[in-house]
Amino acid sequence: MDAFCYAKRDKNAVLCYLCRQRCLIQDGQRGLCGVRENQGGSLRSLVYGQVVAEHIDPIEKKPLFHLAPGSLSYSIATVGCNFSCRFCQNADIAQMPKDRNGMILGSPVRPAQVVESALRAGCLSISFTYTEPTVYFEYAFDTATLARQKGLKTVFVSNGYMGAEAIDMIAPVLDAANIDLKAFSDDFYKTYCGARLSPVKETLRKMKAAGIFLEITTLLIPGLNDSETELKALAQFIVKDLGPETPWHISRFHPTYRLTDRPMTPLASLSFARKTGIEAGLYYVYTGNVPGDTGENTFCHLCGKTLIHRRGYMIRDNAIENGKCPDCQAPIHGVDI
Repeated sequence: MDAFCYAKRDKNAVLCYLCRQRCLIQDGQRGLCGVRENQGGSLRSLVYGQVVAEHIDPIEKKPLFHLAPGSLSYSIATVGCNFSCRFCQNADIAQMPKDRNGMILGSPVRPAQVVESALRAGCLSISFTYTEPTVYFEYAFDTATLARQKGLKTVFVSNGYMGAEAIDMIAPVLDAANIDLKAFSDDFYKTYCGARLSPVKETLRKMKAAGIFLEITTLLIPGLNDSETELKALAQFIVKDLGPETPWHISRFHPTYRLTDRPMTPLASLSFARKTGIEAGLYYVYTGNVPGDTGENTFCHLCGKTLIHRRGYMIRDNAIENGKCPDCQAPIHGVDI
């Protein structure tokens, strides 16, 4: 499949500007994602339609708590990622091309088949998730376009490193995105992700301006991104640049992949981070990977009423009426709330 968003350079090289890594790729080589290859001066996607993961998930698993709560989302991925996070939770597929000598696995599934399967399963949305959807952008774009035509919502679960051109392309057919704001430190991004912080912030601002509904996730790693100063700065950025109605999910870290020298996130750290977000002015702050914690619930930002009671990915009770709190009539922000 011919790739989007690249320019030809001298000696059959190409510059890929699909994401902010902006790889200059020589003939016969691949970009950092491991799934876009220069073939004779033309950039090709090696993963178009090559689905490595395909599941029916609660939308809350993305996590998206403010897009059709309680609904199902048809979730797909190909292999590959443009980050190299040492704490990657899906490294077996996201890092496969890098870790296994360029290996690409997947079963052929056409965009129309994904849409048909989603409709047949009673899903209200299609999520491009598990790995980084930017690296299979052409496939996601074609699938999302068909999905919108059939009345399905569309979701990106992303690291937020898309180029401006890619955001402009996908915005008309993308309803919502959960973006990992992995830390609020450029050193953290460089050391642990192979990326930079500034492009992620730019992506978030641009998506917000394009009308894509955003939810933010931060995996809280003890001693690396959980200082009071950093948490306050991150929460204030969300409030000021994205709006206080932007949900923030703070997830518990479990040692994994190449980051096994850090302990599991203490519950007290999650509670402190949630308190920090609320004090900064955020309406909706959640804690994740801690089933049964009250931080999973949605509260009215005006009167404090419990509106959605959750346990894990399941909704026990939903009191929202016509997108509003039934007690004080405050609007509850989101898509199809």
